Amino acid sequence: MDTVSKTVAIFDFDNTLVKGDSLWPFLVAVAGWRRCVFALLGAVVFGFASGKDKRTSIKEYLLSHLIAGRRVDDLSRAIEKLKAWPKKREAFNELVKHHESGHRIVIASGSLNLYMPSLLEGFPYDDLLCTQMEVIDGVITGKMISGNCVRLRKAELVDEYLKLNGPFDDSWGYGNAPHDLPMLDLVKHRVVV
Repeated sequence: MDTVSKTVAIFDFDNTLVKGDSLWPFLVAVAGWRRCVFALLGAVVFGFASGKDKRTSIKEYLLSHLIAGRRVDDLSRAIEKLKAWPKKREAFNELVKHHESGHRIVIASGSLNLYMPSLLEGFPYDDLLCTQMEVIDGVITGKMISGNCVRLRKAELVDEYLKLNGPFDDSWGYGNAPHDLPMLDLVKHRVVV
C-alpha cells in the first residue's frame, strides 16, 4: 500500500451521501404502496423477534414478505427508479476530495446489496459494506446474511474491514446521528452529517 492510500474515508449512504433512506422507496418500487403498507402493519404487529432490535425485526419481516421469492433479474425496473436519488452535495464533495487525494473510500450502509452498486454509479469508491441478501439460483430468499449492516453491526463490519485492510495512518468517517455514532467512534476524524 502506498503512503497516500494509508488514509481511509468511510461514508454512510442513506441520509449522509443522499437525502432520505433508500430501502422503503426500493420496496415500494418492487411491491407497490398497498403491499408495502400492509407488510409494514404486519411487521409492527407480528414482526418482533425476541433478542433483536425492533428496526431489524421490522426490516426482516418486510424483506421476507415483499422481496422473498423474487428473481434478482426482475428488480432492474425498481432499481432504475432509484438511480436519480438526490445527493447531498456537501458530503458527496467531501467524498470526491478524499478520492482525489488518493484515499481509500469505503461505503458502509444498511441498504441492500441488491441495488447499492447501481445507486453508487458515479461515486468514486473502493469497497462497499452493506446488508447482504441471500440469493439462491437467482432467487431472493428474503434472509439477510451477515446481519443487518446498521448501528452496532455496521461498526463491527467496519472494524473488521479496518483490521483486515489496515493499518491506516489516518481515518475519516461520515455518517448521521445517532445511527452511525458506533461506526464513527472507530475513526480519528468523525463528521456527523
